Amino acid sequence: MRGMGTIVNVLAVIVGSGIGLGLRNGLPERLRTILTQACGLSVVFIGIAGAMAGMLSVADGALGTEDSILLVLSLVLGGLCGELLEIERRLDALGESLQKRFATGDDSNFVVGFVTASLVICVGAMAVVGSIKDGLEGGGSMLFAKSILDFVIVMVFSSTFGLGVMFSAVPLGIYQGGITLCAVFIEPYLTDAMISGMSFVGSVLICAVGLNLLRPGLVKVGNMLPALFVPVVWELIRPLFERFM
Repeated sequence: MRGMGTIVNVLAVIVGSGIGLGLRNGLPERLRTILTQACGLSVVFIGIAGAMAGMLSVADGALGTEDSILLVLSLVLGGLCGELLEIERRLDALGESLQKRFATGDDSNFVVGFVTASLVICVGAMAVVGSIKDGLEGGGSMLFAKSILDFVIVMVFSSTFGLGVMFSAVPLGIYQGGITLCAVFIEPYLTDAMISGMSFVGSVLICAVGLNLLRPGLVKVGNMLPALFVPVVWELIRPLFERFM
C-alpha cells in the first residue's frame, strides 16, 4: 500500500515520544541535562559521519575531498533563501502555536523539542528516497527502517525536551507524505548525484542541529533548509555549464 511507510514512521514518532514522556516524569534535572548533552554529541557525530562519507574520496591510495564548493554554495545560497523566507521564525511560531493549544503546565522546552526533532527526522536522504520508493512501488521498507531509528531518537529527545517532540510527527507526515504523493513526477528527474548531494548537505545540517543542542541558538538550521535543494538545482544546470566550457 502506497503511503504506508510514512504512516508507520509517523506512528513510530508518536509512540516513541509517548514512551519518552513517561520516562521524563521520573528524571531529575541533572539527568535531563546529561541526556541533552549526550543527544547533542550523538547527533553531531551522526552528521559528521554522513558528511565525511560524502566529502572524502580515495584515489591512487591518497585521501582527498570532493564537492567542497558545492557544500559552500549550498549553505550560502540556502541560508540566504531561508533567511529571506524566515523559515526558522515560522517553525518557532508553529511550535509556539502548538504549545498554546496542547501544552499544559510549564513546558518551556516545547518549541525547542518540536523544532529540533522535526529537523533531525525530516533532514536526510532516507526521508526523500524512502518516500519516493513508497510512492512509486508501495514498498515502505526504507521508511520502516527509518521508523526504527526515529523511534529511538524521539524517545530520548522527548525524555529531555517533553511534549513538543511528539508534534514533530506533523511536519514529518506533511513532508514525507507530500514527497510520496509527488513521487511519480519527481522520480524521473532525481538522479543518484542529486540524492548524494542532498544527503551530504543534509548530514552537515544534522551536525549543526547537534551543535545547537550543545549550545542553543548557535546556528539557524531552519533557515538553512533550502540548502538541501541546491544540489538538485546544480545537477539540473550543470550540463549547461559543461556545454559552454
